[in-house]
Amino acid sequence: MNPIRVLIADDQALVRGALVTLLGLENDLEVVAQVGRGDEVLEAVREHAVDVALVDIDMPGRDGLAATAEVVASGAPCRCLIVTTFGRPGYLSRGMEAGAAGFIVKDTPPEALAEAIRKVHAGLRVIDPELAQESVLLGPNPLTEREKEVLLAAATGADAREIATRLSLGEGTVRNYLSSAIAKTHARNRTEAARTAETNGWL
Repeated sequence: MNPIRVLIADDQALVRGALVTLLGLENDLEVVAQVGRGDEVLEAVREHAVDVALVDIDMPGRDGLAATAEVVASGAPCRCLIVTTFGRPGYLSRGMEAGAAGFIVKDTPPEALAEAIRKVHAGLRVIDPELAQESVLLGPNPLTEREKEVLLAAATGADAREIATRLSLGEGTVRNYLSSAIAKTHARNRTEAARTAETNGWL
């Protein structure tokens, strides 16, 4: 039987090297490509006929969620397994929306990672159980796309006027979005709202 062809997409060379070494111990898995940027994932998937792509979230060029969505939309016969240090419940739902076949955190034991790759390749879905539980408790992302944009801008320290200019909105409209986001995140101010949303993986 042919080994499962694996791509590792992670911006940290040390992490890529460790994963290559760990997966190299498995007879039925073969790492055929490595990339350090999200915008290199699809090309590598096509070029190396990848079966399963291990995708980190935080990468330059394009984040892992967008890269996963791109692979899924391309129709390539490759399944994406998100492997990340960001064990944030909101990322799980966003990963599933992007079309990921699985979502696990990087401190997963090596044998569990290898098994996750096999399951995903077999057409199953693999989700970190702790994260799944947190995600259910947390519920869906309550923020609208506009509220997310406004909060992201606020997180950079921009005031309402600057945000309004940046997003081509009225200053009053920006204040309304901020108030709504603050209420939804149960925060005391915009900074705290942005921090809560970031922690939950909603931004």
